[in-house]
Amino acid sequence: MPHGEVRDRIPASASAVFELLHDYTRRLEWDTLLQRAFLHDEFPKAAKGAISTCQGRPFLGGIALTTEYIRFARGEVAAIRMLNRPIFFESFAASIRHDAISDSESTITYKFRFTARPKWLRWILHPIMSVVFRFETKKRLSALRQFFETQSPRVSHFENPLGGP
Repeated sequence: MPHGEVRDRIPASASAVFELLHDYTRRLEWDTLLQRAFLHDEFPKAAKGAISTCQGRPFLGGIALTTEYIRFARGEVAAIRMLNRPIFFESFAASIRHDAISDSESTITYKFRFTARPKWLRWILHPIMSVVFRFETKKRLSALRQFFETQSPRVSHFENPLGGP
């Protein structure tokens, strides 16, 4: 089963990176791979058990993966597994770990594994898909880093900018 790991250093706290990455209302602000990303209606926010769909851009076939969060520890790690069976994917799973370096810097580690289909084409699909997936993941994490480098600090939607409750 092909697998890989991509890591980057982000100029923001692990908590801030985690929150942005799993905020589907803001996902397309930085994600270079996707043309659509949403949580299914019964899930107002990302959490263990939540189901999401992320659809790739047309240049990569516009493949949509529907996934379920199987682990969700806010600010630390999230893991997903694929529920649907889009073209070329028999299985897919990934985890994203966030580790603090300081209050204003963290590392993000994205691990993935998949199995291609049809089975008789795996000999060629696995190496091609591995290279493309690793390249696109590096590009996405770089875009996430650049997003934090260029964005001015925003008031969290959990904070009241006027003070008070």
